[in-house]
Amino acid sequence: MLAIRPKSAGGPEVMTLEEHPTPAPGPGEALVRVEAAGVNFIDIYQRSGQYKLDLPIPLGLEGAGRVEAVGPGVAEVREGDVVAWTGIPGSYATHVRTPVAKLVPVPEGVSAKVAAAAMLQGLTAQYLVRSTFPLGPGHTCLIHAAAGGVGLLLCQMAKRLGARVLGTVSTEEKARLAREAGADEVIQYTQADFEAEARRLTGGAGVHVVYDGVGKDTFEKSLGALRLRGTLVLFGQASGAVPALDPQILSQKGSLYLTRPSLMHYTATREELLERSADVLGAIARGELNVSIGATYPLAEAAEAHRALNGRRTTGKVLLLP
Repeated sequence: MLAIRPKSAGGPEVMTLEEHPTPAPGPGEALVRVEAAGVNFIDIYQRSGQYKLDLPIPLGLEGAGRVEAVGPGVAEVREGDVVAWTGIPGSYATHVRTPVAKLVPVPEGVSAKVAAAAMLQGLTAQYLVRSTFPLGPGHTCLIHAAAGGVGLLLCQMAKRLGARVLGTVSTEEKARLAREAGADEVIQYTQADFEAEARRLTGGAGVHVVYDGVGKDTFEKSLGALRLRGTLVLFGQASGAVPALDPQILSQKGSLYLTRPSLMHYTATREELLERSADVLGAIARGELNVSIGATYPLAEAAEAHRALNGRRTTGKVLLLP
């Protein structure tokens, strides 16, 4: 098998495609041939050393492919099944060996590429609008990076749930994509103060919830865009870690709520993983949810995929194809 497993943390140049022994699945495991692997900001954090991992770094957490072999006692999947996953380290590879408890079935009509593109970002968007702050009619939400992979899915899901959707983007082209995904109002943060615009668009009240995956660059103004007892859902830090916060600030700004959720805590059981993935993949199969694949790269060009994602030169999902 071929895999990208950097021997040290560093820049994109540390990622090289090398040959490794193909593992055999043990009890409760399956060996899957990867057809597509998702590229996410967490991969950049792990590769750069911002998130510390043991060496060599098993890059990639998400993908989809076909089961090639199963270990003893496995009944959940069979050879030939098309499956998808998230939270499986080492997915930048031609093969992954994984506990079958982490695999979910891909319904007919959903390609491996789309399934790979939907797992981490789709499940993230699903738990954010369904569980972290359950959206519904009467709510107004602000979604940062609304034309990104998670952002486009958040816009669609929020709109389906009846919420009013405000999105922030950097360009007119990204504004168009956000509107097509369901954003009612789009704020180009390069031209306007999104905090002031969020206030203006809500008659001064502010929004019920901000879904913020950007972090340092948006954090303080995200708090300022919230209404009384509003919620800031900080689910990522693409621009860097947020500054230290005195909790008294939350009181001063209107008894605000701040949460820093993680997908692993919203898919802590097999049942919850299957429920959330069935919701997302089922909506895709029914044509109710569109997954935007912005770019694909050969597995050997993972470094360029990281540069494009980190440089905000992408819209939608970035995939590696072994």
